Amino acid sequence: MRTSIATVSLSGSLTEKLTAASRAGFDAVEIFENDLLASPLTPEEIRARCADLGLTIDLYQPMRDIEAVPAEEFARNMRRARHKFELMRRLGADTVLVCSSVHPLAVDDDALAADHLRQLADSAQEFGIRVAYEALAWGRHVNTYGHAWRIVEAADHPALGTCLDSFHILSRGSDPKGIADIPGEKIFFLQLADAPLLAMDVLQWSRHYRCFPGQGGFDVAGLVRNVLDTGYDGPLSLEVFNDVFRQAEAGPTAVDAHRSLLVLQETVGVATPPAPVVPTGVAFAELVTPDAEPVAAVLGALGFARTARHRTKPVDLWQQGEARILVNTSGAARRTGTGLAAIGLESPDPAGAARRAEALLAPVLPRRRAAEDAPLDAVEAPDGTELFFCATGRPELPNWRADFADGADGSHGTGGTGGSHGTGVHRIDHLALAQPWHHFDEAALFHRSVLGLHAQESVDVADPYGLMRSRAVTNADGSVRIALGVGAAPTDDTVHAQHIALATSDVVAAARRFREAGGLLLPIPANYYDDLAARHEFTDGELKTYRELGILYDRDAHGEFRHCYTMTVGRVFFELVQRDGYRGYGAQNAPVRLAAQHTARAVTGG
Repeated sequence: MRTSIATVSLSGSLTEKLTAASRAGFDAVEIFENDLLASPLTPEEIRARCADLGLTIDLYQPMRDIEAVPAEEFARNMRRARHKFELMRRLGADTVLVCSSVHPLAVDDDALAADHLRQLADSAQEFGIRVAYEALAWGRHVNTYGHAWRIVEAADHPALGTCLDSFHILSRGSDPKGIADIPGEKIFFLQLADAPLLAMDVLQWSRHYRCFPGQGGFDVAGLVRNVLDTGYDGPLSLEVFNDVFRQAEAGPTAVDAHRSLLVLQETVGVATPPAPVVPTGVAFAELVTPDAEPVAAVLGALGFARTARHRTKPVDLWQQGEARILVNTSGAARRTGTGLAAIGLESPDPAGAARRAEALLAPVLPRRRAAEDAPLDAVEAPDGTELFFCATGRPELPNWRADFADGADGSHGTGGTGGSHGTGVHRIDHLALAQPWHHFDEAALFHRSVLGLHAQESVDVADPYGLMRSRAVTNADGSVRIALGVGAAPTDDTVHAQHIALATSDVVAAARRFREAGGLLLPIPANYYDDLAARHEFTDGELKTYRELGILYDRDAHGEFRHCYTMTVGRVFFELVQRDGYRGYGAQNAPVRLAAQHTARAVTGG
């Protein structure tokens, strides 16, 4: 289907918005009146600019407070409307959005509203323009789509139809099944927005918290199915008012927006991109660092051994069980500092996963490699993390492991350095990625749609400087778990810290071995353990052990969770976790961990 986006959904000047929409793959735009008024371009120049970009102008909006007003006010409205119709003719736009009135003098008189809209449509028709009447959720007298349709039906004019807006319909809890009563040819336009489920004034909800389909809690797909069943053949258009989107760069926002419509079309069965290829495990996590020694010291204390080195690049492979960490000391690492740069995802079909990613607008990354290096496909997540699609140990497919020469020094030996004691780590339990403040919703949609992961509910946890949002994405068996987080203090390095959680069957033993090997565990305040004693019962000496080692504890309906943290190196720290049926991530303990990290940072100055 044709796709469109309202210019109000993007940041920047009108020219920047049009360019972003075109580059993201949209077919059309809705011109928001304020964007036109602020533009130095004439309507003819805007029309030409859109044509050069391959965009049509499918809607001009909004025209407000037209109907069911006193005669003198309506006469002024008609004069204003004729000016706008002439403007639209210059723009090349053939449909205008008219919102249901919120005017204080508007009266509750459907017959009068129908008469006024009929006169408006008569005037519009002279200019070759159609009028799409929309019920605002906060309209003074008309605030449901069914009511708006009854007025349009009563007016009975060929140039008058209705505009359906998913936010206005779903925010009021209206049943979209009634859309079946509207002939498809009388639905002149369809505007789409999702939103988180909030208990607040609907006007403020609409103006500040809309998001793209698939990023909120509305059943936008169900509504679209009802609209398509009428025979509607117009565009799917996004109209999203969101403070974050309006401050973020227009280009990535437009890509995120178009991706949401591609996924929506797949959901409702009108498009068939390559099927999702769900990852089946974590092949590796790659750290970049300007100085390998601090990272090597932590990995060695954690029981990892440096087992191999890349044949052509300054990258070492550290391994314990099935947990693999790559340490990259390339030039890029010297510029960015220590951080989690890439994740290798085990895939049953790496090529299929790459095709899916490319079809959903994920940037496929060019990769510098020697002729003998494995040809791995990689895409970039919204936060810049590189995602590699891997097939470790499958001889019929390219294998990243073949790029590494066994032995810490690059020789083909079996030995390595570090980690002689081992801590019982057997795999990577989960990865936590800190998101830029304006990419949180985009990241959840990306991982769900591109990778086929299930997005769990978003949770808020208390940080010393506000609230931190977190949302986990996972595959069915939990072999891939990624926690996406965004903090309240974007200038604070500890908020932006990433971490790698390592699974062990005995976290107490693992913590002891780590500490005995010289590793530093994050100190946890004694007050936490006093509260823990009040909330749970423990065996003799158990809580004392947790206090000594800085181990935190939680439980859910499925089991228990014990975990502890290393001190942070650069922007990365490690977590040792013991899951006994537990399905969460220790969100109950996150405020304590965040506060402890802030304290540790203040003490160490790093």
